[in-house]
Amino acid sequence: MSAGSPRGTRDDHERFCTHEDWKVVKNARGKAVTHHATYELVLHDGRTLRTRISRPVDRTTYGPSIWGAILKDQLEVTGDQFWACVNHNQLPDRGAPEMPDEALPLQLVHQLIHTVGIPEARVGAMSKEEAIESLTTYWSTWRPKG
Repeated sequence: MSAGSPRGTRDDHERFCTHEDWKVVKNARGKAVTHHATYELVLHDGRTLRTRISRPVDRTTYGPSIWGAILKDQLEVTGDQFWACVNHNQLPDRGAPEMPDEALPLQLVHQLIHTVGIPEARVGAMSKEEAIESLTTYWSTWRPKG
């Protein structure tokens, strides 16, 4: 938390979750959890963040130690990132994967994964030239069984 950054309220906490499109956690019966407002956010790296806001969601300010733990451990943002999101809808940088300049054709991706056997993550990181070279190498060395 930044030295000059104010502590948030339960209402600010929920506004952050709404702005960043966190999903409300449902109970076993498919209804929203009632003892706390509970939210989840699935990150691009596969991790899931979870945060809880005590009810009622109101203007009650969090204590300094709880506020620091919420920012660091639950939301994984700095105070400045939190307030930029709450006040200006500026989403925190969550390390979204960069989109390639030119996407690989779907059929090429399918063949690299299912025919050549290259892991999906590795195919996703390939340039079009690398993908074509990998497929060309596979077919030029392929021998029928028998």
